[in-house]
Amino acid sequence: MIRIVNEARYVTVAMADADGPYLATLTHAYDEPRNAIYFHCAHEGRKVDALRKDNRVWGQALVDKGYVDGKCDHLYETTQFRGKVVFVQDPAEKRHALEIMIQKNETGPDAVIAEQVTDKSVARVNIGRIDIEYMSGKRADEVVVSL
Repeated sequence: MIRIVNEARYVTVAMADADGPYLATLTHAYDEPRNAIYFHCAHEGRKVDALRKDNRVWGQALVDKGYVDGKCDHLYETTQFRGKVVFVQDPAEKRHALEIMIQKNETGPDAVIAEQVTDKSVARVNIGRIDIEYMSGKRADEVVVSL
């Protein structure tokens, strides 16, 4: 399940506000020692407002293995997770979160970290951390034909 969270390009998290259910797809990085997912976002907006009122989320990481033409089947791996979001205030933790997100997503992470992770950018960015309480997973890694 952890491999899937690490491999997935994005995670999608569900939350709720006064208007009802809401989904957000996030660029992320998983921190295994903390069993947490970091993401960055704006300081305001529907997602942030909803999470400040109720920080519980349900999320999914999906690795798409592709549609199998002619077999009416799709191969995939998912990890579902439940957790609570905390908006990080500590500059050292914010820096750590940015660095692991860049390492996950960039082909040349060291140069990007050196250029973009500055005291000013760390102070300015809003970082969310999903503290994971539960994980489950499912996969279809071969075609199953039912006759």
